[in-house]
Amino acid sequence: MSRSAPSFTCTACGAVHRKWAGKCDACGAWNSIVEEAPLSSGPKSLGAKGRSIPLTDLATEEQPPPRAASGMEELDRVLGGGLVPASAILVGGDPGIGKSTLLLQATASFARKGLKCLYISGEEAAAQVRMRAQRLGLSDAPVALGAETALRDILTTLDSERPHLAVIDSIQTMWLDTVEAAPGSVSQVRAAAHELVTFAKRRGVAVILVGHVTKEGQIAGPRVVEHMVDTVLYFEGERGHQFRILRAVKNRFGPADEIGVFEMTGDGLAQVTNPSALFLSDRGQATPGSAVFAGIEGTRPVLTEIQALVAPSNLGTPRRTVVGLDSGRLSTILAVLEARCGIPFAGLDVFLNVAGGMRVSEPAADLAVAAALLSAREDVALPPTWCFSARFPSRGPCVRWVRRKTG
Repeated sequence: MSRSAPSFTCTACGAVHRKWAGKCDACGAWNSIVEEAPLSSGPKSLGAKGRSIPLTDLATEEQPPPRAASGMEELDRVLGGGLVPASAILVGGDPGIGKSTLLLQATASFARKGLKCLYISGEEAAAQVRMRAQRLGLSDAPVALGAETALRDILTTLDSERPHLAVIDSIQTMWLDTVEAAPGSVSQVRAAAHELVTFAKRRGVAVILVGHVTKEGQIAGPRVVEHMVDTVLYFEGERGHQFRILRAVKNRFGPADEIGVFEMTGDGLAQVTNPSALFLSDRGQATPGSAVFAGIEGTRPVLTEIQALVAPSNLGTPRRTVVGLDSGRLSTILAVLEARCGIPFAGLDVFLNVAGGMRVSEPAADLAVAAALLSAREDVALPPTWCFSARFPSRGPCVRWVRRKTG
C-alpha cells in the first residue's frame, strides 16, 4: 500500500503546506511550520472490525434536553432557556471586556442552584480569582476553584470530581503534552478543545471555554473550534460605555440570534431587563442627526439611537467613520441618497455612531440611518416621538418627511 504524503501545518495560522519552509507564506510567521502525521487510509489500516452503530428513523420522538437555569435571566435567554448537560460552550470577547467577571458570576449562580461547579483558571492565580469573588460578593458561593494549564491534570481532576459544570479560562492557555507546540498555537488550541469537548460528551459535564479574540473580532485559533462546540457566544461592548452585550452566534439548543444586555457596575455585571430604556437614557431634547431605530434582537424589540454628524471637509477624500454599523452599508446608503434622492454628500465628512456600544446588523436600520444623515445634513431635528424601521408602510410619516425634504 502506498504511504500517504506528510503534511506541514503552520502553528500560527493553520495554513497547510506541501513541504517545510522557514516562513509561512500565509501569515508571515517564522519557524512556525511543523510536520503532522498523515492519517491512515484504507480498510486494513483500521485493524479490528468495528461494531455496528444503532440507527433510528426521523420519526423517532426524543425528549427535549433538561436545562438548569442560573437565575440570571439575560444569560438564560442567550443559552436558550438554561444550561444543557454535556454541552460545550465557547465564550469570546475583547481583553478586559468582562468575560471572567461574567463567568464567575454565572458559575456562582449555578452553584447556588445546587449544581457542582468547577472554575479552572489558566491566566490568573487562585488568589486573584478569590479577590474578584470578594469584590463581587461571591465568596460564599460553593464553587471549587483551581489554577492549572496542564490539560492532562485538568481532565484527571474533572474525571474524579464529576462536576455538573466546568469553566476553563481560557482555552488559549491550555497545553497538551502530546502536542509539540507552544500554548495558544493552532495545534494546541485544536487538540485541547477536542479533548475537552469529547470529555463533556462522554461524561455528561457542561463545559464553558473562554476564547481570546483577534483584532478583527474573531475568536483566536482555528475556526474548527467553533464547529466543535454546541454554542458560541460573543461578549461585546465599548471600553467607554458601561453596557455589555452577550450575543449568541451559534446555538444547537436554542435561537442563534438572541442577545443579553448587562451593565458594568462597581459590583460586577448587572442585568438590564429593558435595553431600550437603557440605550435611550441619555437622549434629551430633539437634536439634528439623531434618529431612533426600532429593531428586533432575537425575540424582543429593541430601540436604539442612531447618531450622525455631517460637516464640511477640507480633504480631497471626505472621511467616512462608522461605529456599530458596517461601513459598506453606510457607503451604499450615501450612494442611494445621492443617486435616487438627489442629495449630494460630496465634500462632506460623515460620522455615524450607534449609541450605547450596540452593533446593528439588521437591514431594517437603513431607513433610520438615512433619516439621521438627512437630519444632520439639513440641520433639522426629527420629532422625538418618531422611530424608524424599513418595515414601515411606504406612505408612513417618516417617508413623507424624507420626500418633503428632498422635493
